[in-house]
Amino acid sequence: MKDNKSMNRRSFFKITTLAGGGMVLGFSMFGCKQPQEIAEVLEMPSEWYGINAFLKIGNNGVVTIFSQNPEIGQNIKTSMPMIVAEELGVDWKKVVVEQAGLNTEGFKRQVAGGSQSIKQGWETLRKAGATARQMLVNAAAKQWNVDAAECTTENGIIKGPNEMTLGYGDVALAASTMEIPEDVTLKSNDSFKIIGSSRGNVDIDKIITGKPLFGLDTQREGMQYAVVMRPPAFGQKLVSFDDSEAKKVTGVSEVIKFGNKIAVLANGTWPAMKGKKALTAVWEEDTKSESTSDHDQKLIALLDKNENELMRNDGDVDKAFSEADEVISKVYESPFLPHNCLEPMNFYADVREDKVEMYGPIQTPAWARSRAAKIIEREPEDIEVGMSRMGGGFGRRLYGDFSDEAAEISSIAGKPIQVVFSREDDMEAGTYRPAIKYKIEASIKDNQITGYKLSEAAINSNMYGLIPNFFPAGAIPNLQVKGHNYQSNITTGAWRAPYTNFLAFAEQSFFDEVAEKIGKDEVELRMELLEAAKPMAESDEKIEYAPARMQGCIRLVTEKAGWGKQNDGVYQGISAYYSHNTHVAEVADVIMVDGQPVVKKVTCAVDCGIVINPDGAINQIEGGIIDGIGHALYGNMTFENGKPMSNNFDNYRMIRNAEAPDISVHFVDSKEDPTGLGEPSLPPAGGAIANAIYKATGKRMYKQPFIQHTDILG
Repeated sequence: MKDNKSMNRRSFFKITTLAGGGMVLGFSMFGCKQPQEIAEVLEMPSEWYGINAFLKIGNNGVVTIFSQNPEIGQNIKTSMPMIVAEELGVDWKKVVVEQAGLNTEGFKRQVAGGSQSIKQGWETLRKAGATARQMLVNAAAKQWNVDAAECTTENGIIKGPNEMTLGYGDVALAASTMEIPEDVTLKSNDSFKIIGSSRGNVDIDKIITGKPLFGLDTQREGMQYAVVMRPPAFGQKLVSFDDSEAKKVTGVSEVIKFGNKIAVLANGTWPAMKGKKALTAVWEEDTKSESTSDHDQKLIALLDKNENELMRNDGDVDKAFSEADEVISKVYESPFLPHNCLEPMNFYADVREDKVEMYGPIQTPAWARSRAAKIIEREPEDIEVGMSRMGGGFGRRLYGDFSDEAAEISSIAGKPIQVVFSREDDMEAGTYRPAIKYKIEASIKDNQITGYKLSEAAINSNMYGLIPNFFPAGAIPNLQVKGHNYQSNITTGAWRAPYTNFLAFAEQSFFDEVAEKIGKDEVELRMELLEAAKPMAESDEKIEYAPARMQGCIRLVTEKAGWGKQNDGVYQGISAYYSHNTHVAEVADVIMVDGQPVVKKVTCAVDCGIVINPDGAINQIEGGIIDGIGHALYGNMTFENGKPMSNNFDNYRMIRNAEAPDISVHFVDSKEDPTGLGEPSLPPAGGAIANAIYKATGKRMYKQPFIQHTDILG
């Protein structure tokens, strides 16, 4: 297809001739510093020159593609370069992928969050690869003295008339001098050879052999490890401390007070941790530090407050409820949750007079740099930020409190340091998913839903968990959405699938209960509501989801799950939800074992548009489902006077290997542009298993975690 969208060529591309021969093609949607090291693979040219994140073609045909977004396990370090390689028309076996660093000058979104990397990068990545391909073709055509339109490409080979051929490496240097074409032709979807095929994780060899890759692997000459003592409860202030015993620990070099915290520096993590344990400190109590029971009471009281912020108000809700034959009203409650990334928080910083280097696992490198600049009173452009692979993020690494600490401690100590959290540090000094409560009401007239009210009360949320334009907006004529934000000094923030990780359970289990009340099949009710939403979806009015695409997911998942055809003793629940631009439907098969619900299987249907890397996509979906099940069943973080009551896995329950169900994933065939997969399979999981548990036990779930808030266990 011909792409005629206007674009400033000079801001989009920069060509540099390689001293060793070849071509560098950089594009401004990317951003990176020149790498310190590039692996010697397939006899690469000895010198490389590049600005921003870039595509490099060597004179031997080897291609290096830099992945600009942080890699937190969502596989974009593989899938984003696949998009470039597809349009470039190169043999994937000749592609080397490297992680880019941070450069905000030419890159608009160098973030891992919201499952947006593929969606945001799709068009630009394709153009980058297609433009490079066209320039290589133009160079070959000039050498052959033929029309470029007579040339084709395949697997890094340019084919011309009379069986003439040249490799990309043969013309890379010449291509670097060619004029950048105004327009490029992108491949048709049916001609894809890399996109849509499964490709292994580009880091897998390093991962399984333990090569340095993650933040905790960081080692630099002269580096000290820093372990930090933080307030034991949220809101407490440091009064005094005694570091005399800490300094006696072998390996401890220094103890530093900074702000309301104390850092112990040592030549290893173990002596640093021992030094921290040897510290004694006096903390001033904060009378505003509340307990979980306080939060529960205050959030419940807020659900019916008249001053709650009105987020959406369709039709005449008051009239619908006043004329109803029946009103169904339920309250759903969720706890705080920690992120519990496999790799605890850590970050490296070396603050020197001439430069500042920061490196580690961060989802928001530009934000981390801007905060560090303020802390150490330096200009952002003086700070170089590199990104390691992350052992999980889930939103926790959006908030760089750990990178802030690294920069400040290094600045004070005058030496390179790496801040390392223990598991206890990670859980006690977290940024948690906020506790949230929802009140959902439906007015019923003549066995039809005529009105719908959704009220939220949440800790520090700023409407964090409330999406007024998601389902059932547009499906019910009289609909009201409102919420209230309760401020607490417990730090909260994004947790995998923000907004929907709990709301999906509440709404999807509520609609099952409504379906039973009005004597309608739960699948039929969902399909009818989605059908009713189609006029609004086709108009200019605001709803975020596509009803027809969700219907397609429901049809596919019920077919693949054998809905209603299970053997005795197997109970099925369904849930369908849209989040992060992706539609997902799930069916959970639950059995009872010794009075406990056991999730045996989850069947999942996904409409995420074009699937870039099927194996990687399935991995993301499976991980999201297991995460959703585990936290719905077991996850619970409580506080007493602002102090976390769980600080390690001996007193915090997570899903275990043996509890992970069989998962069957099916994609709706689609030619739509791709959307995200890191988060959307998590929200429907809780609703599907809650609805299955009801069928198995006759007990409705209104609180998470289910195992602690149900009498089905006796």
